[in-house]
Amino acid sequence: MTKSAFLQEVKSKDELKEELDELEIQLFRMQNNIKEIAKKSEVISIDQTPNEEWVVVYADRDKDTWQLMLHSCKRTYQGNWHSALQAEVKDDSTIHIAAIKGEENKGYGSVLMNHLKEIAKEENVQYITGDLVQRDYGHVDRLQYFYEKHNFDVIVDHTEKCGEIIWNDDE
Repeated sequence: MTKSAFLQEVKSKDELKEELDELEIQLFRMQNNIKEIAKKSEVISIDQTPNEEWVVVYADRDKDTWQLMLHSCKRTYQGNWHSALQAEVKDDSTIHIAAIKGEENKGYGSVLMNHLKEIAKEENVQYITGDLVQRDYGHVDRLQYFYEKHNFDVIVDHTEKCGEIIWNDDE
């Protein structure tokens, strides 16, 4: 590595202080957010997005439906999630994703998907399924990339503008 390349990688004291201050703020908010979220929902995890944003993952689950939600620690929790994954329990072996909602391109969907697969494994659920419907077709390429990244088989019918996704824990 050249000296100029090394100097470009070294952060100034001001940059490091700014990062540390941001981290302290996120940790303070995390503590308060968890207290508030835990009053209503099951806190599943504290996680980090690919761009190092701390998030609280929490769930509301009953016999037939699961909703995994995520709240960014960059903001104070005020009763609303930043992203949510809604799923239906079809039977003992299958969960069906009904919707993934929220802010896009922040890594939130990936954090929620990883936790859904983890919970499915803990509950001995073998399959996670979902449908690609016509309203999704404007961003079907992005959805296909997302699901394939998470080891789903993705079948798209471009003629009918629909498709399905299947994740199998045995694979």
